[in-house]
Amino acid sequence: MTVCFMIIVNTPGSEAFTYSPLRHAAWHGFTPTDLVFPSFLFAVGNAMSFAMKKFETMSQTEVIGKILKRTLIIFLLGFLMYWFPFFHQTDGHWVFNSFSHTRVFGVLQRIGLCYGIAALLIYYTSPKTVYSVAWVLLIGYWAILLFFPVAGGRPLQHDR
Repeated sequence: MTVCFMIIVNTPGSEAFTYSPLRHAAWHGFTPTDLVFPSFLFAVGNAMSFAMKKFETMSQTEVIGKILKRTLIIFLLGFLMYWFPFFHQTDGHWVFNSFSHTRVFGVLQRIGLCYGIAALLIYYTSPKTVYSVAWVLLIGYWAILLFFPVAGGRPLQHDR
């Protein structure tokens, strides 16, 4: 369902006729569109609960290698898909697309990084530490948004 909804969200048609649930919320609140990325992270976390059981029978080197390899593959797939096609035609000549016109930290890249960080955290620390880190990140993010509010990409101007 998440993949289907992602396709709908990414190809809503004309901007003038896009239904409001298919747009991201301006800042406060959320629309169904804003649930796509968290749904993918939930799916990754769910898959990790099954996949990480086999890590118990592997050496530390093998586990780290698997985690880093999977993180790199997910990151590179996202990066290369955004950059593709790698060439374009200008004045009848084929020109290599500039690296500056790529999006290094797209959605798939962020999913890969989240997987890598979470997998290493789960592998090296106790469940209590994982919960503590999750709470610290959640409360820290809330505090940042509370004390440094942003609207439309610019800091809010408070009335004095």
